[in-house]
Amino acid sequence: MAADHIAHTTTTIQAPADAVWRALVSPDANREFMFGANVESDWRPGRPITWRGEWEGKPYEDKGEILRAEENRCLSYTHFSPLTGQPDVPENYHTVTIELEGHGDETLVSLSQDNNASEEERQHSEENWAVMLRGLKQYVEG
Repeated sequence: MAADHIAHTTTTIQAPADAVWRALVSPDANREFMFGANVESDWRPGRPITWRGEWEGKPYEDKGEILRAEENRCLSYTHFSPLTGQPDVPENYHTVTIELEGHGDETLVSLSQDNNASEEERQHSEENWAVMLRGLKQYVEG
């Protein structure tokens, strides 16, 4: 069912993979491209990640767990938002995977998010992630 509705988006950033990686794991940088969220994690597999902020005038605290953190290559984590109104159970978590493919001073960033319940939800997720990747690109490229 939801496996057929995986959101994908990519961008190319004119910077080496280590610069993109540093932005992905920096709380200060994250605020710039993650819709103003305060992100907390130690970026180690099995450890928590939280996002706190305000969305449409409502405070929120999303959560997840780091699944993979391969420096300059891949960051993968689960994500759950109470704002969805769904129960906090494993089947309501998304897995977000961000892969970096560095080629000298250029990095291809590929992002996927699984467990979208419908084609419409997949499209909405892709649009949100595309905005995030544009912000990441702008942040890193300065």
